[in-house]
Amino acid sequence: MTVPLVRAVVVNWNGEDLLAACLGSLVRQDLPPGALEIVVVDNDSHDGSVALVRQDFPAVRVVQNSTNRGFAGGVNAGLDDLDAPYVALLNNDARFDPEALRRMIDVLEAPGNEDVGAVTALIVLEDPAPDGTRLVNSTGNVVSRTGSATDRDWLTPLDRLDAPPDVFGFCGGAVVLRSAALAQVGHFDESLFLYYEDTDLSWRLRAGGWRILFERDAVAWHRHAQSSDSASGLFRFYNNRNALLVLARYAPLSVVVRAFGRQVLAPVRHVLRRDERPELLRARLRALVQAGLRLPGERRASRAARRRLDALGGLAAPFSD
Repeated sequence: MTVPLVRAVVVNWNGEDLLAACLGSLVRQDLPPGALEIVVVDNDSHDGSVALVRQDFPAVRVVQNSTNRGFAGGVNAGLDDLDAPYVALLNNDARFDPEALRRMIDVLEAPGNEDVGAVTALIVLEDPAPDGTRLVNSTGNVVSRTGSATDRDWLTPLDRLDAPPDVFGFCGGAVVLRSAALAQVGHFDESLFLYYEDTDLSWRLRAGGWRILFERDAVAWHRHAQSSDSASGLFRFYNNRNALLVLARYAPLSVVVRAFGRQVLAPVRHVLRRDERPELLRARLRALVQAGLRLPGERRASRAARRRLDALGGLAAPFSD
């Protein structure tokens, strides 16, 4: 049996209405026959997702989790028995242009790029602005001086985009990863469950001496926030908690302390202003408590990674303005 060049992993949870566009774009990739293996990891969906894949995309392999393992656990389930040299990740609410995977793999295989561990795509919002302008979703991930991981070039008009290829981190919604890099630094951290998994893995890649590049000609189109609700308590809890946990692992202590301080003050401000739902306030407090309890252990466990980052020259503090 021929080993595929790349395995594409799509994590799905109740995304029946999203999968046709996503998987259709993968099936149409400009790659030789047999070069692409597609795996859908279903996180215990209760809609018709699995039946749709099996009926409409019979060549796609389905991995069914008995529980919702989040994005991190879903991707890891899709990496079992991996033998392809490259792994592509695509959100179930996104789609690739036909040449996207080939262009990212070309970057990974270019002479001099043997130390590139990931190539992140140009992600464009599927829906244009009211005036018809196409807006950028991501050209990779950066970490702000407040400690938040953000999409580089978020909402930049596409015709004004001027993003350099070097970027701190990849966006897990549309990326190709080198399998050898994953074998060295490990897969996604399932304890994060949802959000910041790509930032955590990007930091580990950096600590392992791997570079991350952005490829403008590899385009993905994203129906933003279709697979999760950014106004929910679930989002607020995991986003806040994981931001603190990932910072605690890799950032200088001064940055970590300031980030914790901001998260302590935030619920106080919202209570005084009466401008946030009780559900979100409770989620903020739970996130703060859980992150605080884990802080000492996270600092100890990641001491070696911080030393490696410091030795590489400034990568321990890749903070953008």
